[in-house]
Amino acid sequence: MRYFEDFRVGDVYELGSRSVTREEILDFARQFDPQYFHVDEERAKESIYGGLIASGWHTAAITMRLAADGIILQSASMGSPGVDELRWLKPVRPGDTLSARMEILSSRASDSKPDRGIVNSRVEVKNQDGDTVLTWKAMGMYRRRAG
Repeated sequence: MRYFEDFRVGDVYELGSRSVTREEILDFARQFDPQYFHVDEERAKESIYGGLIASGWHTAAITMRLAADGIILQSASMGSPGVDELRWLKPVRPGDTLSARMEILSSRASDSKPDRGIVNSRVEVKNQDGDTVLTWKAMGMYRRRAG
């Protein structure tokens, strides 16, 4: 179990990887982001992307799952007050394998709530070719050790 005190500036955590299937792309997009380049393979070929791509929100959701499995579920996480600077840098396509890593940028104990602290991190997601497809900066609240 990782607590607030265990996160140090400069620490890097590998969060794992996950492959993205055509079916996942279509299912997610049909429910949440039905733009034609996410749901219509034929029309997507004529788009600026040249084919079917995952919604950026789908990529963010995959990233969240990698973060949860890679670190959050094994920590004293108390949630997050937000994500900043979310960037989709390259399209994610069927068959891509995404790998994520998190770097700790800063941390501070809460003045008003002594049971917790805020950890600021940068998450970077790359595809199998080493291309960065997503970045975000996030704040996480973590319980402090008792005493």
